[in-house]
Amino acid sequence: MTLETAEADVAIIGAGVVGCAMARRFALEGASCVLIEAAPDILAGASKANSAILHTGFDAPVGSLELACMQAGYNEYLQIRGAMNLPLLECGAMVAAWNDDEESRLPDLLAQAHANGVPDARLLSRDEARAREPHLSSRLRGALLVPREHVIDPWSAPLAYATQAQMLGARLLFNAALTGARRSGDLWHLTTAAGEIRAHSVINCAGLYGDRIETLLTGASRFDIRPRKGQFVVFDKAAARCLTSILLPVPNERTKGVVLTRTVFGNLLVGPTAEEQQARERPDVTTPELSTLIDTATRLVPGLRDMPVTAVYAGLRPASERKEYRIHADHELGYFCAGGIRSTGLTAALGIARHVFALWARAARPVAPPDPPVPVMPNLAEGLTRDWQRPGHDGIVCHCEMVTLRELRAALDSPVPPGDFGGLRRRTRCAMGRCQGFNCLARIATLTEGRLRDPILPEDRR
Repeated sequence: MTLETAEADVAIIGAGVVGCAMARRFALEGASCVLIEAAPDILAGASKANSAILHTGFDAPVGSLELACMQAGYNEYLQIRGAMNLPLLECGAMVAAWNDDEESRLPDLLAQAHANGVPDARLLSRDEARAREPHLSSRLRGALLVPREHVIDPWSAPLAYATQAQMLGARLLFNAALTGARRSGDLWHLTTAAGEIRAHSVINCAGLYGDRIETLLTGASRFDIRPRKGQFVVFDKAAARCLTSILLPVPNERTKGVVLTRTVFGNLLVGPTAEEQQARERPDVTTPELSTLIDTATRLVPGLRDMPVTAVYAGLRPASERKEYRIHADHELGYFCAGGIRSTGLTAALGIARHVFALWARAARPVAPPDPPVPVMPNLAEGLTRDWQRPGHDGIVCHCEMVTLRELRAALDSPVPPGDFGGLRRRTRCAMGRCQGFNCLARIATLTEGRLRDPILPEDRR
């Protein structure tokens, strides 16, 4: 079938982590679907920048849809990660109290964790917490231990979801911004930059543009996206020895606060900030906020004071005017929305997909294919065997992150190849180390010539 004649059961707008998980779930259940993305690659919006934590939901609102989706997503990730070769850094988390007020709030947070089905959470005295994390400042007053908070690779997981969806017959369209839509009978006619698509249902997973897509499709939006910028600092890999647990602050009504955590790639991450802004694209990094993050990190973990910073970056979260997921359905219109998915979306994505599929399947129930194929993702995590440690890798291109020529070629030849330089970096970690591509970018540009939907420009090679 051509793009012009194909009729899909569902068209999914947005290829962030939620859209990728949505395509996987519907394809697993036997529905035909097309995943539509305005950018050249998956994860080009809010999903490309996060803290990579697999959350238990211990501090989510009790009885909320967010909690249910997080816990369903957490459990499904653990079920599928082995077969898909998705990494898991089992480190646990400590919610650290640094003053009397924060210490007084820990018992209530513990009660919330238990109410949310996290029975192994427990309070730690100052001495117990310092014994677990001896590099923390002596200002520490106590902590809440949440043993099953873990760290994952934030990019290989959604790539695996999209890859499995495609292996099951889903179509992935890039550079396909939605420009028009009309409903005729029981069919949507969607106009995109890549052509027209027809689908019986539309699922809005457009993230930072979710409210605008809802307005385009239905005439009005039930929610308003209010972008929230989060800036991050990435310390050098030597800094990882200063912390073994995820270090969380006592949360407040507005934000979960600044987190310190190791990454599966061997670095130490600090962030995010929480800055309201109007713009929905290209979040800038700003010196005062980055300095504040570094000051916070070194105040809590003094050993970081002499550690070099490898990278800084910023991302936008699709917050809305209410602190909850904005998931709703209009069965008569064939419209479903997963909007307002903020910082917990990486964990909750698989659960959100299950929830939305259950809403959709009330009207239609496709037949699930037997023995679905399972993609096996390349490993980028430190502590596990990397490609450079295996023979025949054809040489190392990026020496900072030990990325081999074989890895780069495999990414370019994969079922869901990168569409731009950012996508290649997320698939291989090339140019993400200390030199940020200064030594390897020219060779990478040569290797990718003619292979990317959005090519590396000459100014990118400098």
